[in-house]
Amino acid sequence: MRLAVAAGVALALPLLLPERHLATFVLLTLAAAVTVGVSLLMGYAGQVSLGQASFYAIGAYTAGLLAVRGVPPVPALLAAPMVAAVAAVLIGFPLLRLRGHHLAFATLAVQLILLSLLAQADWAGGAIGLQGIPRFSVGDVALRDDIGYAYLALLVLSIALLVSRNVVSSRPGRGLRAAATSEIAAAASGVPVGGYRLTVFALSAAFAGLAGGVYAFYLGYLAPGSFPVLLSIEYVVMAVVGGLGTLAGPVVGAVLIVVLVQVLNTLGTMPGMPDYAPSVLSYAVYALLLVGCVLFLPRGVVPALRAAATRRTARAADR
Repeated sequence: MRLAVAAGVALALPLLLPERHLATFVLLTLAAAVTVGVSLLMGYAGQVSLGQASFYAIGAYTAGLLAVRGVPPVPALLAAPMVAAVAAVLIGFPLLRLRGHHLAFATLAVQLILLSLLAQADWAGGAIGLQGIPRFSVGDVALRDDIGYAYLALLVLSIALLVSRNVVSSRPGRGLRAAATSEIAAAASGVPVGGYRLTVFALSAAFAGLAGGVYAFYLGYLAPGSFPVLLSIEYVVMAVVGGLGTLAGPVVGAVLIVVLVQVLNTLGTMPGMPDYAPSVLSYAVYALLLVGCVLFLPRGVVPALRAAATRRTARAADR
């Protein structure tokens, strides 16, 4: 019942929102799709990635480059998650031997290297960026307004949530939860920990790549500056704030962070504010939210709300 209500609200929102807010809705939904993969990776596989925006960029540039070179938009978009997943396998095979902050720093280094390569690659537009990406279309039907991309972004998020739900409820999902608790005990029980983690790493990259492909068609322009390190940190903050290891957590975290950042950007661009105010306020949001979650909501917003609902139900039953 709750799932049906949530789906109905999501489908109605693009129609109800003012046109000026649709762009924020599209970017928010794409961010939520990427964060679903981050939550799956951190909450179930127990791996921390600070370079998820690099797979977002790989997906975006894959779709953009193919479309610019005459490949139809649908095959170009489908290629985006595939290339991102293959890149994740090639990168993850050596990197996933690392643990904890070593893995986090390694994935961060991957993104820095990728941004440097993109800035120097003439075939990708270099520092100027890749221009002339056509609108997404299926046959002769092209998406020319934000509401079409809003529903395309919702489709991407739905795919990410559905696949994640199936993975979590499967035997490998149970093995991943066991490995996140105790890797040695899981391996002793016959769980192929390395293979499962590499698969989830590739799956989370595929989510990011698919969202990046939609992002490329939506904006029609890509540049290395579109994928800063702060974007990867933003995905981690969304996952932690919403609640790691939950399906609703990434969506809730994305909504909270994006809306709050938009409010602070509006505040930072008000007359009389210094030029650096928006970026400073954005960093302050991430820092304060992480500190607040660690202190007051260590498991995230969604688990805290579920725990509060359970306590309410228990008190009502006692009466």
